[in-house]
Amino acid sequence: MSRTARIVSDVMTHTVVAVGREAPFKEIVRTLEQWKVSALPVLAGEGRVIGVVSEADLLPKEEFRNSDPDRLAQLRDLPGIAKAGAVSADELMTSPAITVHANATLAEAARIMTHKRVKRLPVVDDEGRLEGIVSRADLLKVFLRPDEEIEEEARREVVAHLFPAPGQTVEVRVSEGVVTLTGHVRDAVLIPAAARLIRAIEGVVDFDNQLTTAHLTGPPA
Repeated sequence: MSRTARIVSDVMTHTVVAVGREAPFKEIVRTLEQWKVSALPVLAGEGRVIGVVSEADLLPKEEFRNSDPDRLAQLRDLPGIAKAGAVSADELMTSPAITVHANATLAEAARIMTHKRVKRLPVVDDEGRLEGIVSRADLLKVFLRPDEEIEEEARREVVAHLFPAPGQTVEVRVSEGVVTLTGHVRDAVLIPAAARLIRAIEGVVDFDNQLTTAHLTGPPA
């Protein structure tokens, strides 16, 4: 089969705003507001990503603004207290940065986001240099793929390979990303295989199996 999975470089944003590790607090806030983003990669050296500073990293400054300094000193080991006193990206950022490579599949990027509970990932090369950024919204773009394209791929890459024998008639229908296969097939073992391959097609939302097996007559295969 010729189908290949889409990768991060297919959907990522190539133009990325970032800050250096010495960027002051107010510059970070201004940059977030200007570019309408909620997080910024922090760079060092030759554009290497060393961390990410987000709105969540900045909020402790406001949360503990009116707190008594002596009380803050007693609570210094609690999450967020140290960042309440931070004044630069180096002190505010979450490090090391959670990143992804441009050749990672969209499924791999989605797993990283889910497991690490982040909304976006800096895309880096083998040296850790920033190449772009990919967000949850970018990964969801795959579901904008037209039903007609999905149907054609399902017919060409799945049905034609799994059910080529004469007397097997399998029809493909796609509606809102849900793929339905109907018809009679000789080998029930191939039905789970078809389900796996259909679900792996980019843009498929779900699979509705309407395939049945029948004792078909005809010359032996």
